[in-house]
Amino acid sequence: MASPYPSSAQEMILPGRTLGVLGGGQLGRMFAHAAQRMGYHVGVFCQESGGPASQAADWEVVAPWDDLDAVERFAKRVDCVTLESENIPLSVVQTALRFAPVRPGARALEISQHRIREKQTLQQAGIEVTPFLPVHQPEDLKEAAKLLGAPFILKTATMGYDGKGQRLIESIDEAETILKAMGGNQWIAEKRIELAAEVSVLVARSPSGATACYPTFLNTHRNHILDITQAPVPSVWNQSADDAQVMALRVVELLSLEGLLCVEFFIDSSGAVMVNELAPRPHNSGHLTIDACLTSQFEQQVRAICNLPLGDTQLLQPAAMANLLGDLWQGDHPPAWNRCLESSACWLHLYGKEKAATGRKMGHLTAMASTAQQAAERVVAMRDRLDVK
Repeated sequence: MASPYPSSAQEMILPGRTLGVLGGGQLGRMFAHAAQRMGYHVGVFCQESGGPASQAADWEVVAPWDDLDAVERFAKRVDCVTLESENIPLSVVQTALRFAPVRPGARALEISQHRIREKQTLQQAGIEVTPFLPVHQPEDLKEAAKLLGAPFILKTATMGYDGKGQRLIESIDEAETILKAMGGNQWIAEKRIELAAEVSVLVARSPSGATACYPTFLNTHRNHILDITQAPVPSVWNQSADDAQVMALRVVELLSLEGLLCVEFFIDSSGAVMVNELAPRPHNSGHLTIDACLTSQFEQQVRAICNLPLGDTQLLQPAAMANLLGDLWQGDHPPAWNRCLESSACWLHLYGKEKAATGRKMGHLTAMASTAQQAAERVVAMRDRLDVK
């Protein structure tokens, strides 16, 4: 559905007006903090009351995604809508678009929430992606093994994150059983890359077409969940980091995206860069920008969707971020936070989630130092001080 706001697309949405967030998690919470600091009012549409974003917002609308009447009431109260997840139903965005601009819009969402569509769109534009093959039935796995080699990665086409909805396929003997266990009716097979590094690039684009890239981040994962992010990348990856930024800018222009986009990349042993996934929103790997960059990713999201001048993305000092998962909690008892605050160059961010669970993101730590490696060592040491049973 086309936006009804072509004449006002270049309008600046100035402080004092109201911004709406679709989604109630920690990304919405941190967006609300940034927007309110700049003088905006923030409303949140979420499925459960009292979540991280609701705690920070000025008001909330609580309803299921399929309650489009509630979506309409929400959109009528705001001057612009943004997203904190790419898994929001398109019908929600299309309904909101009747009453307010939604940034990013339906096209970027439609592409990024479906892995096959995402890969095909990028590939057709000449942007390097991980080799893949769509899978619609068990027989397709034989073709995947032939073209991609075994083992390969099998993912659901939609709704996967943090390792959910994906499996390493070493043998296709039990293909039908594997597909049934994963659920869904569309899957994507991807070549297993011999990784040298994983990096991400955050890029902002405003309705006026202005763009701004953050420094490339180096990411390490544990159990398929982002564990540590550091910036800048080691000098050995400087060329690959530059290539990733060029590709990220191409992607954001290809999608005509308005807002913030994170592009996740694989770097192989030759230094070649290929797109892994897109996230049209702030990203976990960008959390270090809150403390370590002149403009945080959340302020940049506000600036981009409101068509304000984009902020300076300069890194103030080498930095690293470590996720705090629910594994650190001992039953209902949180960690002793004073242990990680003994260093003056370490910052604690908690998301206001009441219940801790294994693998659940509860917060993060950021540290700065003379080098990114030293920052990573510092932030891990501070986190380790919390993990004392």
